[in-house]
Amino acid sequence: MRKNVLIMLMDIGFIYYAYLFASLLIHDFTIHQDIEKVIYQLVWIIPLYLFIFSRFKFYRLIWKFASVDEVFQIIFGCMTCFLVMSVITIIFNLSFIFSLLILSHFILFMFLITFRYHHHIIYYFRQLVFDEDDVKRTMIIGAGSCGAMLIKEFRRNKKIKNHVVCLVDDDINKVGKVIQGIRVVGTTNELKYLVYKYEIDEIIITIPSASKKVFQSILQKCEGLKTRIKVFPPFYQLIDKHFSLDKIRDVEIEDLLGRDVVFIENHHIVDYISDKVIFVSGGGGSIGSELCRQIMTYHPKTLIIFDQYENNAYDIQNELIKEKNKKQLNTDIVVLIGSVQDEERLVEIFSKYSISIVFHAAAHKHVPLMENSPKEAIKNNVFGTYFLAKIAHLYKAKKFILISSDKAVNPTNMMGATKRLAEMIVMGFSGVSLTEFSAVRFGNVLGSNGSVVPLFKKQIKDGGPVTVTHKEVIRYFMTISEAVSLVLQAGFYTRGGEIFVLDMGKPVKILKLAENLIRLSGYEPYQDIDILITGLRPGDKLYEELLMSSEKLEKTMHNKIFVLKQDLIDLDLIEDYLEELKYSLTIKNINIEHVMAQFVPTYKNKPLKEGVV
Repeated sequence: MRKNVLIMLMDIGFIYYAYLFASLLIHDFTIHQDIEKVIYQLVWIIPLYLFIFSRFKFYRLIWKFASVDEVFQIIFGCMTCFLVMSVITIIFNLSFIFSLLILSHFILFMFLITFRYHHHIIYYFRQLVFDEDDVKRTMIIGAGSCGAMLIKEFRRNKKIKNHVVCLVDDDINKVGKVIQGIRVVGTTNELKYLVYKYEIDEIIITIPSASKKVFQSILQKCEGLKTRIKVFPPFYQLIDKHFSLDKIRDVEIEDLLGRDVVFIENHHIVDYISDKVIFVSGGGGSIGSELCRQIMTYHPKTLIIFDQYENNAYDIQNELIKEKNKKQLNTDIVVLIGSVQDEERLVEIFSKYSISIVFHAAAHKHVPLMENSPKEAIKNNVFGTYFLAKIAHLYKAKKFILISSDKAVNPTNMMGATKRLAEMIVMGFSGVSLTEFSAVRFGNVLGSNGSVVPLFKKQIKDGGPVTVTHKEVIRYFMTISEAVSLVLQAGFYTRGGEIFVLDMGKPVKILKLAENLIRLSGYEPYQDIDILITGLRPGDKLYEELLMSSEKLEKTMHNKIFVLKQDLIDLDLIEDYLEELKYSLTIKNINIEHVMAQFVPTYKNKPLKEGVV
């Protein structure tokens, strides 16, 4: 309100000086009696003009965000004032000459437009006086409404040092056109030449309505450019569909993988999670924390986050409480510290809470570390799974879903072998329990703890080299949110005894992944950042498998979820294995890998390595 009063006072001054300057110009800057008459008439002219301006909403607009539409409002407002004054002059036979009216309204228009668009004028002035080091010469791909809004925001925000020098769009009809004062100079087919011609420092892709195929195509054309690439994400990646500067982000490796959008039958997930008590082991980890985030959206009665690492548990607790308060959710969030290896702690928890659904995500999963500490892998991944499954069975939980791994298939490392034995434990309980036991098997997830992507990013930040184990090594990848969404969907399909396998898409060559990450960071592989081939680590494979040859894959109702219906395993036999395995853990210098191979026939064990305990 106070600002509008200030603008109105400024307009009074603009009207006064517009008529004064016009009169002085017509009379060659000499004081004339007509000038005094004009000044006297302003007593009723100014209120008339302010009334007309208010009708054109001059005092309701936020001029900091003004665009071309507001320019036309000023034009029409000034034209209306001119027409009204002309009519009044004719009807009441006033002494205003026609040239005075034309000139005064032109000057008034210049005053109004300059004052209201001073942010834009200052922006252009800044580009002229700034040193080249102070600004980033920016190209925007996408000459649509999102690109136009981005240009306006750059002009408005003084802290942003982006100077948009050109637009690029694949609509040939837009080439040569000017949007927000910036010219569309070509299409993405000319990208390399245009980046060189206009000395571009940063490219921002702003085509939120683009299909996945178009978005991928544009990103591929940006490959090889020594220019930082940022994107306004496509609508299919956004929860809300609104423009905001903070949505602009660096291109991530997920954008280049080309994975399809995952559609989830939310009503199915609501059916088995809503108003239930949900227990997530490893709830502070990368998979576990995302499980907690997504579970919260389905309104469980209580979400129990169980983790032995208090810092991670504390972080996800704070995040979820903030979200709960923001959305006014009724879910009780309970964070409990403990280990799945502690059977008494699990009994204490299950006896206190009526837990319906268990998601078991707690695991040791770093392959090289578990090769050097195989007994710890067994304690956590095997016995931790057994204790949790046993307690869930005894306290009659409805569902138990184990988060497994593709490394459980024909394992060549201890981590994979322990995951396969964990699957066997779950299958054993499924044969004797009313609890519906299942496992969900998938490959690597981008950005998870232990993923190569965070490692590569750190190595790039440190100046390299980026380390790759083998030129031909390939892996399956999916995003954490995608994997968790499919885990929740698979939970609905669980009836007991299933191993669900997620469609991981096409395998990715790790060397290519490293090269792309280096380019996305604005460097050239092998020139700015070197790539070092280190050799396969103990337990590593060139490629991962998602099912064993003896397993039969069947479709489910979801096109990205398949199911393996296996013969149930005798739980008594499994428990005999575990007794022998438990005894083996107490023996020093035992070849524990050889022992594991007796229980996991597909495990290709190796001789005991020096330094392994």
